[in-house]
Amino acid sequence: MHKIKISSITYGSIAHELGIEPGDFLVSINGQQIHDVFDYRFYTADSALILDIEKSNGERWQFDIEKDYSEDLGLEFEHSLLDEEKSCRNKCIFCFIDQLPKGMRETLYFKDDDARLSFLFGNYITMTNLSDDEIDRIIKYHMSPVNISVHTTNPELRKEMLNNRFAGDVLEKIKRFTSAGITVNTQIVLCPEINDGEELDSTINDLTSLFPELHSISVVPVGITRYREGLAPLKPFDKESAALVVDQIEFWQKRLLDKYNSRIVFLADELYIMADRTLPEYEDYEDFPQIENGVGMVSSFINEVDLALQDLNDILKKPIKKTISIATGASIFEIFKDITNKVEKSIEGLKINVYRVENAFFGGHVTVTGLLTGSDIIRELSGKNLGDKLLLCKSMFKAGTDLMLDGITVRDLQEKLKVDIQMVDTNGQAFIDALVQS
Repeated sequence: MHKIKISSITYGSIAHELGIEPGDFLVSINGQQIHDVFDYRFYTADSALILDIEKSNGERWQFDIEKDYSEDLGLEFEHSLLDEEKSCRNKCIFCFIDQLPKGMRETLYFKDDDARLSFLFGNYITMTNLSDDEIDRIIKYHMSPVNISVHTTNPELRKEMLNNRFAGDVLEKIKRFTSAGITVNTQIVLCPEINDGEELDSTINDLTSLFPELHSISVVPVGITRYREGLAPLKPFDKESAALVVDQIEFWQKRLLDKYNSRIVFLADELYIMADRTLPEYEDYEDFPQIENGVGMVSSFINEVDLALQDLNDILKKPIKKTISIATGASIFEIFKDITNKVEKSIEGLKINVYRVENAFFGGHVTVTGLLTGSDIIRELSGKNLGDKLLLCKSMFKAGTDLMLDGITVRDLQEKLKVDIQMVDTNGQAFIDALVQS
């Protein structure tokens, strides 16, 4: 008999009121065994439930529950999937994990490729380890949206890029989802001279034909670290090649906007910055379908800062006399200088130092802030005037912790740099709050 151990109970929830406790086991819902989060979400969505619980002492309790359709039971489990994560079966030529040095924390080397993580957390999957039965189950439960790493719809090229002879049927699998009304977001990791140019045009044409269920496509540049020994040769983007991609995507956006009233395909901010092109306006990102993929993040942040400053002007009654420092990756440095100049003009007495941090740990081709390490921060900022506080983006840290990619903690940084450090969420309001709070 399959049963799932309950790790905690939400206070005041249905489960709490029924006397269910941590250490008890979920046996079934409406007579159905629960194997993973898909089963759990589907069967708990009903308004009438029969809940079968095994107490930690072996007693079996059964509850007849009437609740609002979407009301949560308040059960928490050790694993968010209620099952083991599925690992990736591919050996993609551009895989960032394969480019990590040895000796980092073990969890960084795990490659997930699990549709349940796509539904829960927005992770991207290749679908190469997704069986027909599992696709049918996603459709049955209408788990939407599903986020898919496509890279190319050319079957033979996709097999080569993923190093998996079963990877060529991605378009057929996507069509199964879209024809069933499942929303799909897709990602293309673009590799110069491999899946760009005409191949990119073909992929965009195939995917956009499935609109509106095919909701969005993000195009992101391949990331290349200095640890590519023994891996397939890849060319990094430069200003010229990035500009060609910007022109190509802008052509597609105009065409798609006329045809579908949506751009559908969006570029990662990094490619505009590489090409030294102006980023699109806030409104051009529509509903920001892939902001967590670095698509529209800068424009959204600038808009959030502007709104926060407008609100701040109404409540800030006296000057703020302090100096705050900020560390950024190389790609966003100039943009952040413009942002902080605007903030300094709006907040009397505030001085902001913005420091550009080169990524020596991963190499010069890695320029985003979220991949900076503690050793990079210490190397670049030691001996600098850091003022009253140093702000670091939370994207540099393992989620829910103060641990950086190279194992350095906030305490380590504070001891080395002799300054208070504050981790800040990646939104404009949180940034302004961190600047003005005492």
